[in-house]
Amino acid sequence: MKKFLVDVICVLIGNAILAFGYAVFALPANLIVGGATGIGLICENFTGLSHTSVVFIFNVLMLMAGLIFLGRAFVAGTILSTFAFPIFLEVFENLEPLQNITQDILLSTIYAGICIGLGIGIVFRRGYSTGGMDVPPLIINKKTGLSIAMLMNVCDSFILILQLFFSSLEGILYGLVMVFITNYVLDKVLFIGEKNIQVLVISSQYQEISEIILKEIDRGCTYVEVTTGYLKQPQKAVLSVISSRQYPHVNELILQIDPTAFIISSDIHSVNGRGFTLPSINL
Repeated sequence: MKKFLVDVICVLIGNAILAFGYAVFALPANLIVGGATGIGLICENFTGLSHTSVVFIFNVLMLMAGLIFLGRAFVAGTILSTFAFPIFLEVFENLEPLQNITQDILLSTIYAGICIGLGIGIVFRRGYSTGGMDVPPLIINKKTGLSIAMLMNVCDSFILILQLFFSSLEGILYGLVMVFITNYVLDKVLFIGEKNIQVLVISSQYQEISEIILKEIDRGCTYVEVTTGYLKQPQKAVLSVISSRQYPHVNELILQIDPTAFIISSDIHSVNGRGFTLPSINL
């Protein structure tokens, strides 16, 4: 129940921030947008229907398609976004003070990208979808195995192209900047607080190195069987995952043991297991 309530609150907050970005910054500045909102703007321009109504209808249709092709679990996790986003969008658009926050198109572009990326990221972090244009790529992926990211880019690109008929070239350029900021913020939100370093150490003194990581850093190690390229000798390498703050200390300790150690490090953004998502062994 506690997790369910947290999920509901996060999905509502995420959709509120997402709708705020569209209603207060993107739409007043006439920025081109993708997703269900972009479809709503296209329909409004050619048919006169309210884009908020189109967004609601489109989200309901996509929800039904998700139920048919993706199952009940998908619908349960997305239904709240389907109804919450159009409601928040309508509310923010009818609050007059919010429509005059800034007349600067560059500020509108920046803050629209930040709000949209932040809102989507909050919903995605809870394992749910914002509905709408998330659904077709998921269905096509299930049927064909094509990349979801590639399919989403194709769908959004198609929506943006259709808006060229009633958008200025300057609006298009600002819209592209907004999309870039949105994707950047979304990526950061999805992996916030989860940046760690994976270290692979190849050294003949692998035992001493693994011991110092276990005792001094309190991180686990794994031995990896390798074969040296020059001498063709079998050897063990030490693999460990540490926090970014611990990396300088670990690097210094390794070089104190073996100044010639070959150290490979890389950023990773998600770690599950003992010492990260589970308690340390000594607890």
